[in-house]
Amino acid sequence: MPLSAGARLGPYEILSAIGAGGMGEVYQARDTRLGRTVAIKVLPPGASADPARRLRFEQEARAVSTLNHPHICVLHDIGREGATDFLVMEYLDGQTLAQRLRKGPLPLAQVLELGAQVADALATAHRHGIVHRDLKPANVMLTKAGGVRQGSPQAKLLDFGLAKLKAQPAAGVGLSALSTQAPATRPGAVMGTVPYMAPEQLEGKEADARTDLFAFGCVLYEMLTARRAFGGNTEASVISAIMSGDPPPITTLQPLTPPALDRLVRRCLAKDPDDRWQHVSRAATLSRKQQRALSADQQRICPLIASPSRSPAAGEGAGGAGSAGPFTPHPPGLPRVAFAADAVRAVRLSVSPEAGSCRP
Repeated sequence: MPLSAGARLGPYEILSAIGAGGMGEVYQARDTRLGRTVAIKVLPPGASADPARRLRFEQEARAVSTLNHPHICVLHDIGREGATDFLVMEYLDGQTLAQRLRKGPLPLAQVLELGAQVADALATAHRHGIVHRDLKPANVMLTKAGGVRQGSPQAKLLDFGLAKLKAQPAAGVGLSALSTQAPATRPGAVMGTVPYMAPEQLEGKEADARTDLFAFGCVLYEMLTARRAFGGNTEASVISAIMSGDPPPITTLQPLTPPALDRLVRRCLAKDPDDRWQHVSRAATLSRKQQRALSADQQRICPLIASPSRSPAAGEGAGGAGSAGPFTPHPPGLPRVAFAADAVRAVRLSVSPEAGSCRP
C-alpha cells in the first residue's frame, strides 16, 4: 500500500510520491533531524519476503555506498521500519533524461557535457568493481543546478538496483566492506531494460564494464537523435535489432553531428564486447594527454567553425608557404582514446557551447 503524506519512516516524514519502478517506490520526504529534503526509496510491501528482491535492494545500498562522485546520486541512510525496508538518498530537483527527450534531441554541446559526466560516473563505478547493468535515460537525472556554464543541467546517475558487484568490493567505506553472500540473480538470468541491453546481456552471459558502455552508446544516440538506437514494435523485434542490426548513422539523422562523435557511439555499440572501449584505468592519464594533443587541433578547428563557408586561401590546398597544412572541409579524426569519457571530452573541447565560436 503506498505511503501517504505525513507517514513516518523513523525520522523521515513522507511529503509526496515521486514515482515507482520495478525495484521500489520513491517519495519526497523531510529529514526531521536535519531539516532537509530527501528522496526515500521503499521496497514495496510484500517484496521484503522475496529473498531475491530484498537482496537486490541491499545490493543497491552496498553499491551506492562505495561511490563518491558528483554525478552519482548520494546515499544518505538505509533503514527498516516494521516490515518496510528503505534507502534515503539525496533529493534531486529536475527531470529525468527520458522526460527531457520527449521534447526532442539535446543541443550538441549539452550532449557532450552530459555524456562526459555520465561516462565519468560509470568509470567511478567500474573502478569500485560495480557494473550498473541498467543504464538508460530514465536512470539519468538532469538537475537544475548550474554546470560548467551557468544554467546548464548536470547529470546524476541513479538506480543501482540491478548493479553487479564483484565478490570483494573495495573495503573500508561504510557498507562497501560487506560482500554479497549469494548472487542476486541466477546464472543466465536476463536483467535490465531491453532497448539498452548489450547482446551478451540478452544472452544471459557475464556482464562487465563493456556491457555498460553498450548502454552508454544507446543513451548518447538517443540524446543526439531523440530516438532509440534499436527500435521495434515488440520486445522480440527490439532484441533482434540489437543482436543483428545496426542503427542508422547519427549523421543521417543529425547532419551537423561531428563524425568523431558518430564513430564514438558506433564503437560503444559494437556487438562484440572486445570491439568496444575496454578499460578505464588509463582514463585520467589519457584525458590529460588528449587535452595536450587537442590544443593543436583546436587551432585548426576554430577557424573552420567560425567561418564554415570559408574557401581555402592561396597555397592552403597544397600546404604551401604560410599554411599549417592541407585545407580540409572538416577536422581530421581525433586521436584514439581508451574510454568513452575521454572521447566525449575530446570532441567537447572542439565544439563551442554557442554556434559559430570556439572556446578560449
